Amino acid sequence: MPFVKEDLISNHYTWTSGFSFTGSPSRRLFDKTNGNQVLFIINFIASLSGRVSIREGQEIEGMIHNHLPSDVRSEMSVFNWLRGLH
Repeated sequence: MPFVKEDLISNHYTWTSGFSFTGSPSRRLFDKTNGNQVLFIINFIASLSGRVSIREGQEIEGMIHNHLPSDVRSEMSVFNWLRGLH
């Protein structure tokens, strides 16, 4: 079961209807205020590990929201940064 909008802690996201992020993280600019993109990263990590609990997904969300370094700008960089934390 994928991590969904209702599982997120913060409600300070922008949402783009009709646009979804698919595939693997790319060099596309990452916007931590874009809820669709935050969900994409959380669900990509979940796809690699088999599953992410709501608590684990919220921990990832918190790391992105509160600790993401300003020089981490692409989806790929965000993914690599998160992967380096574990």
